Amino acid sequence: MNKVEIGVLSTGVYIPSHWMTSEEIAKVSDIPLEIIEKKMGIRKKPIPGMKDHTCQMGIYAAKEAIAKARVNPEQIDLVIYIGEEHKEYPLWTAGIKLQQEVGAVNAWAFDVAQRCGTTIMALKVAKSMMIADTSIQTVLLAGGYRNVDFIDYTNPRTRFMYNLSAGGGAILLKKGYANNQLLESHIMTDGTFSEDVVVVAGGTKMPTSVFTIEAGHHQLDVLDPEGMKQRLEEKSLVNFIKVVDMALQKSGYDREDINYLAILHMKKSAHDYMLKELGLIEDQTIYLQDYGHMGQFDQILSLQLALEQGKVKNGDIVVLVSAGIGYAWGASVIKWGSEKEDI
Repeated sequence: MNKVEIGVLSTGVYIPSHWMTSEEIAKVSDIPLEIIEKKMGIRKKPIPGMKDHTCQMGIYAAKEAIAKARVNPEQIDLVIYIGEEHKEYPLWTAGIKLQQEVGAVNAWAFDVAQRCGTTIMALKVAKSMMIADTSIQTVLLAGGYRNVDFIDYTNPRTRFMYNLSAGGGAILLKKGYANNQLLESHIMTDGTFSEDVVVVAGGTKMPTSVFTIEAGHHQLDVLDPEGMKQRLEEKSLVNFIKVVDMALQKSGYDREDINYLAILHMKKSAHDYMLKELGLIEDQTIYLQDYGHMGQFDQILSLQLALEQGKVKNGDIVVLVSAGIGYAWGASVIKWGSEKEDI
């Protein structure tokens, strides 16, 4: 059987025009500015404006990706919504709205979710579906993120999430496209973290009421901060490295072959640890200190910035790596460019 090639046609990113600076974060959180900038690694981050709704930001990003690829949206076969569940309406399939707004009238759509691991997971799902189903030739992955809405800057238990920002991202995949080949992915999940970080109220366990609103139970919180910290220290960075190694191994490469690492925003010490362990230098990634953590769209943003800055060249091995609350870790490998000419 001939190998099925799945290539990345284009990416799209939407960044809101509203920003929150490190000075503003320091003021509302009562944390020294130096800690915000040097330890947390945040200089500024985009936050949503009045019209920056979750699915809508994905629509903006998707339209950019479609325009860059010069694809007729009527030729898109499948739309996978990779944005957050916090969106315009609860109990709503956002992918169907996105499909309609971008003109993908011949596609079908569905939503997926794995918190900030969603893009990596959806790339794996999309590739598997494209290989298995001959009718799926072109796939659009897109969505938006604004979980910054759930951050209480006076709650020290959630300070590791003060970097949450807002924006949208999109990727177009094409079967039989030899350039920018999407290779293999590897994903790990650990259920011992499944209820560590939650919005306590609004679900079936604690339905919304006057009490839950007045008590501030509709924001992200950490139920067992010390236990979670201990378990993450034991597992998180180890699992980051493991998913990268496994995705590379499945793709026929190893750490020495990495040319660029599209990694989520994290505290600076963890970022530096990842580079050291993988044998990379600062120029082989972009630290998103001017964007914060845009959820599952950090990898798309990092890749697009790298292309704009010339950090990714023809033939480069690019690794996308993510982690999502729950906890999930994932990595995907892309061989960028073509065999014949420079990109």
